Amino acid sequence: MENNGVRIERSKRLDGIGEYYFSRRLREIAEIEAATGRRIIKLAMGSPDLPPAPCVVETLCETAHRPDVHRYMSYRGEPILRRAFADWYRRWYRVELDPEREVLPLLGSKEGIMHVCMAFLDPGDRVLVPDPGYPTYSAAVRLAGGEIVPYPLDEENDFLPDFCALEQAAAGVKLMFVNYPNMPTGRTPTPELFSRLVDFGRRHNILIVHDNPYSFVRNDSRPLSILEVEGAREVALELNSLSKGHSMAGWRVGVAVGRREWLDAILTFKSNMDTGMFYPVQAAAAEALSLGEAWFDELNAIYREREKAGSKLLDTLGCTYRPHQAGLFIWARLPDAFIGDCYDFSDMVLDRCDVFLTPGGIFGSQGLRYIRITLCYPAEVLEEAAQRIRERLHR
Repeated sequence: MENNGVRIERSKRLDGIGEYYFSRRLREIAEIEAATGRRIIKLAMGSPDLPPAPCVVETLCETAHRPDVHRYMSYRGEPILRRAFADWYRRWYRVELDPEREVLPLLGSKEGIMHVCMAFLDPGDRVLVPDPGYPTYSAAVRLAGGEIVPYPLDEENDFLPDFCALEQAAAGVKLMFVNYPNMPTGRTPTPELFSRLVDFGRRHNILIVHDNPYSFVRNDSRPLSILEVEGAREVALELNSLSKGHSMAGWRVGVAVGRREWLDAILTFKSNMDTGMFYPVQAAAAEALSLGEAWFDELNAIYREREKAGSKLLDTLGCTYRPHQAGLFIWARLPDAFIGDCYDFSDMVLDRCDVFLTPGGIFGSQGLRYIRITLCYPAEVLEEAAQRIRERLHR
């Protein structure tokens, strides 16, 4: 039947964006499963399968029974959550924050990346984006009309920025995205790294945006914030999240911390996009932020066991990887003898073994010889995936 409806073209700002890789690829894999009956182990996204602490869920349920919490909430976040974030930063990062002026709760830090770009970028503004790096950085810059200036993170430089190359690329740059502990490489930060970033931003008048959701997951070092560096508040904003370290990904609780005028700019955009966070979620998030070392010790003990199983899987594939990676993933280099790139390798393992590995190329051109596996599955699932690879690939 012919469609005679009106023809509406989509916005040109979506050109070059494309559907998020995991949204498309996991849908394709689900179609394969439905058509063939195959059960594919999907070692893809970093979506924690572990629940939050019981006291967090209890606080959510108890607070939701109150009759006064179902109205719209403050665009700036309720005092209970702003104070909890300030206390959390003081306790873990040794950073003093004014909860009234320097803390802005967000509906997730991924959303915060978009807010930052819309609040600070004009068409044509140049933005330094890590390669490999979280694809949302590039997508948000493009949607805001900015120009991406990729900076490589390569294994030879231990997945740290090359500051000599950054000096050459700094002309006309307005904003720089930084992410340590790094996703996808698992590289942890050092105080020296943050000091150099603050100095770089100050000298070139660049806003440094540090995305910091992984500092409590498999991190052998103490958690670090870029705001610990002297003078950082004049140069840097930090985004943080409860998704990973508190197993609250679906709750969508994040935060931006830093200078009031910059948070006010973000709020100007944010307040036109949402109407605040459900109060019981804020109360439960405040409870989560009060958790002590025992919570993180228990969480990381589970991830360490999964890391052992994931490492054996990668050994079976002949991949190599750096020890002491932080975060929810293991980043691994393809076998030198493999002819092809990460997409070919991922497709081969999927076709032969019914195991899906994330191709590193989705994070940038520097990832074409890498794959990434998630640790957001029980160790038994990772062991089953390794067994399939041993039995099917080598056969």
